Amino acid sequence: MSRIKAPRIEIHLGKLAHNAKILKTLFGEKGIEVTAVVKGVTADLAIASSLINGGITSLADSKIMNIKKLKEAKLDATLILLRTPALSDIEQVVEYADVSMNTEIEVIRALSAEALRQQKIHSIILMVEMGDLREGILPKHLPAFIRQIQNLKGVQIVGIGTNFACFGGVIPTEQKMRQFSSFVRSIKKQFSLPLVYVSGGNSANYQWLLNTKDVGTVNNIRLGESMLLGRETIHGTPISNLYQDAFRFVAEVIESKRKPSVPIGKTGNNFLGESLSFEDRGTIRRAILGVGRQDVYVPGLTPILPVDILGSSSDHIVLDAKKVPLKPGDEVAFSVNYGALLSAMTSPYVYKKYIYSSSIQRKKLQKTLA
Repeated sequence: MSRIKAPRIEIHLGKLAHNAKILKTLFGEKGIEVTAVVKGVTADLAIASSLINGGITSLADSKIMNIKKLKEAKLDATLILLRTPALSDIEQVVEYADVSMNTEIEVIRALSAEALRQQKIHSIILMVEMGDLREGILPKHLPAFIRQIQNLKGVQIVGIGTNFACFGGVIPTEQKMRQFSSFVRSIKKQFSLPLVYVSGGNSANYQWLLNTKDVGTVNNIRLGESMLLGRETIHGTPISNLYQDAFRFVAEVIESKRKPSVPIGKTGNNFLGESLSFEDRGTIRRAILGVGRQDVYVPGLTPILPVDILGSSSDHIVLDAKKVPLKPGDEVAFSVNYGALLSAMTSPYVYKKYIYSSSIQRKKLQKTLA
């Protein structure tokens, strides 16, 4: 009898479509469109199609190769490159991305020249720094920046965006969001820009959305983790009416033996140069899984069974099986955080298993991706 492949990540496509529909409705009630960020799942086509089936009309990714994949699949969605384009990617950015986010005038000049060569108009969103200190133009520099762009052909400014809680952990408070909206209003007035996108943040903006009485100029939010894992990202709080278990990581037991809980002998650093300490639990049932840090971000895994992760190497995870009678061939399932999801979906060693909510959904997706 053939076994289902492991390690694998199980993907519940119906739950993802549900999450997309609920979030689109929730944000839409306040006049905000949702862009689904699919970089955490390597722009997987089945997942992207499920989100579109849930009502999403724009998809975003930070890697141009993923944007290319989405474009070539002819999905019915606007494709947005999340990251300032690399100069080495300019040709593909103009060819495959409908919109790109930008912070460097040299890059925009290159986009302009390439767009003219391809006989296109490339749309750009200018990212503004609001304190998280990742990407962004300082607000005081934006007017001069825009003036330079207005002299360029082949590109058009379609939006202003900002980012929170990705690098510096800066929270999109009511005050921060008011400052952003006020700044956008002044820019719109000064330059008469028809801004299709005022992209005010990401999954970290969920609590702001719930509590604010005025979203200001914001008309777009980029949602990755909240849509995929059903959580806001500031505190990791589950969002009501969303599924938190659309993804499940599964690994197979390859050894199960009773052994000491503490290494025997003089110890040094492990394969990553880490110096570890171990709790003395006496003799325990140690179960080894055939998967490791090369395949998945192990600290982002939470066992569903009552077992503990003791540690991991490049291709093993060691468990204290406690009272669970695990034996070779048994499977152990885990919930995942965003880091574990990202690594598992990226790994070529992790099999992707799609779970459909119905035969109708299966046929619809297969038809879309044919």
